[in-house]
Amino acid sequence: MVIGDSAVSHLLIDIARQRLQLFDGSSVCVGDYSVSTARNGAGECDGSGCTPRGQHYIRVMIGAGQPLNSVFRGRRPTGEIYNPELALAHPERDWILSRIVWLCGRQWGVNRGPGVDTFRRFIYIHGTPDTEPMGTPLSHGCVRMRNTDLVTLFARLQPGMPVMIC
Repeated sequence: MVIGDSAVSHLLIDIARQRLQLFDGSSVCVGDYSVSTARNGAGECDGSGCTPRGQHYIRVMIGAGQPLNSVFRGRRPTGEIYNPELALAHPERDWILSRIVWLCGRQWGVNRGPGVDTFRRFIYIHGTPDTEPMGTPLSHGCVRMRNTDLVTLFARLQPGMPVMIC
């Protein structure tokens, strides 16, 4: 994908630093964002609530054109826009907002295949309420981002783009 004069090449998600970085084709960082990965740490097993490591790629991008803070359930927009009143009415929800970047593992037996499949675990990069802290691992396995950051990043991504999680 070409943005300006530089081809956007890949994403790096650093679990220890709680950072997501976007690199161009010359391996120059062209975007650096604070994220929140899994409260349970790194890991690949189904049901672990962990963020999977290794080589991945963007399989599906969902939500282009949706308003900021759009609520998604089952990867579909509900028509709701997240706000504090909605949060109070539904305290049980794990809010998935604004955009969804659905990841798929590339390494058989590590993050792809029976018992460890990132795609079948529904691991996304997605927006979260602005009240949730970034830089602190609190998700159920996904990579959470600020909504404005995610919308900006989303416009620079494309399906098939490599994503390394370490």
